Amino acid sequence: MPDYALEAALGGTVAGIDEVGRGPLAGPVVAAAVIFDPAAAAPRLLAELDDSKKIPKRRHAELADLVHRTCRVGIGCASVAEIDRINILQATFLAMRRALDALGRPVDAALVDGNRPPPLPCRVQCVVGGDGRSLSIAAASVAAKAHRDRLMAELAVLHPGYGWERNAGYGTAQHLEALARLGPSPHHRTSFAPIAQRVLL
Repeated sequence: MPDYALEAALGGTVAGIDEVGRGPLAGPVVAAAVIFDPAAAAPRLLAELDDSKKIPKRRHAELADLVHRTCRVGIGCASVAEIDRINILQATFLAMRRALDALGRPVDAALVDGNRPPPLPCRVQCVVGGDGRSLSIAAASVAAKAHRDRLMAELAVLHPGYGWERNAGYGTAQHLEALARLGPSPHHRTSFAPIAQRVLL
């Protein structure tokens, strides 16, 4: 289970940062930055925050709501156009910087999930498997996923047939079948091979 040891070791004001949406064929990449205060956090967060992949889907939205109510949260996105223009890694870094800026206050350090440090205006410590080790990163992971899931459900209403309300834009069998039948939408990433191949057909 994640704890607050990494944040305490860094000292000062620390933001945990995580992203969701690097792998999908459609939709933006979304990052969240969270300043987590264990003394102010809801007890349920301390008990249930974990690696986002271990949290049942039905609990994600509830935990995200608690994160927003008891922590300082910033959300940042990079659009499909930005992903196609600067590549998914740089777009992820851009979303992380926007999430940090959206906190509305400076931080002394950032704990970032993964092994690639984004260029941020503070100290950065990368943490592989961070959402299973750091409460701040775990909170950011939950907040980012809930935000992106909502965005993809809204896009699914405008562009039905791809199943985005269920697959969030990932390349599931249903999504690939719909892509072959309907063609790409304006929200598909043309720089990703399955879409690029269809654009060139």
